[in-house]
Amino acid sequence: MRMELNNDFCRQFGIRYPIFQAGMAGGPTTPELVAAVSNAGGLGTLGAAYMEPAAIRAAIVDIRGRTSAPFAVNLFTVPMEDDNRRTAEVQRVLDSIRDDLGLPPAPLQAVQTPDHLERQFAEVLEAGVPVISTAFGVLSPRHMELAKTAGMKVVAMATTVEEALEAERAGCDAVVAQGSEAGGHRGTFNVDAHPMGANIGTFALVPQIADRVSIPVIAAGGIMDGRGMVAAMVLGAQAVQMGTRFLTAAESGAHPAYQAALLASTEESTVLTKAFSGRPARGIANAFVREWNESGVEPLPFPTQNTATRDIRNAAARQNQAGYMSLWAGQATRMLKAGQSAADIVEETVRQALEILES
Repeated sequence: MRMELNNDFCRQFGIRYPIFQAGMAGGPTTPELVAAVSNAGGLGTLGAAYMEPAAIRAAIVDIRGRTSAPFAVNLFTVPMEDDNRRTAEVQRVLDSIRDDLGLPPAPLQAVQTPDHLERQFAEVLEAGVPVISTAFGVLSPRHMELAKTAGMKVVAMATTVEEALEAERAGCDAVVAQGSEAGGHRGTFNVDAHPMGANIGTFALVPQIADRVSIPVIAAGGIMDGRGMVAAMVLGAQAVQMGTRFLTAAESGAHPAYQAALLASTEESTVLTKAFSGRPARGIANAFVREWNESGVEPLPFPTQNTATRDIRNAAARQNQAGYMSLWAGQATRMLKAGQSAADIVEETVRQALEILES
């Protein structure tokens, strides 16, 4: 078998190397990071799921001022509908954590999460972004038709073969096979069926999806260098997606305390938790996760839990308290490097992969 890094997938997406930077919502994916990855030959991605529509518009303008290469914007497809039936119970637990940070108790009113998806999508569409990627499901048929009519490439994240098949049927141009090693939220479509997410390892999931779909497969989860890239491509992937690897890049927007925790962590440091957002996500176990688990209280559903914990996470960032931040991370953090530029990460990964292929 002859394997090339500049393959048909790269030509389809207009990139030099089959490397996607994951669309990590919440701040790590600065315009500087997105543009740097795209300029280096990969596909940078703006994690825009929590961003106000006007902020998405400004970020896209900023990215375009830094690169003429293709890039992506990532959105969540689930509706932001709150369930406040148990909010008082959950806030009592959170109030004890707020006390650790010197915060006042939560107000008594119900949690309200703004639902920006329609306007977020409209901004991405109007801006003519080359690629849109989604988490937690696929675009609605109407959004898919609008994206395709505009000439956009559409990518969805899947955690099972059935989800990948659903993405293909919906019209996606490629699917990300997200293994259980991946940091951040599980992309699982139906958390009622999989309360802690579908958690199949990357190198078990990739070949099974590749065997069943005709669209390109992008491997994600625990891939940190050229060795992981080649291994994923041998198993049937045509590209890889890396998220954790870029969190400690020079252009990353991850908080310095978050980056320090990443660099001090090991393959044993992460857990799957719903404590921060109400959806299962992989991150470094810290004081918040331990205190929540000790309470024995079930988190609120997403997005209500996420909104309820926001003041805690924001205060922790202001106070440099990594113990109370959501420290999303995959299982290969020993391989992280501090302050390496995004371009160096892409170039190093490609160089390692080529050395393996040439040998």
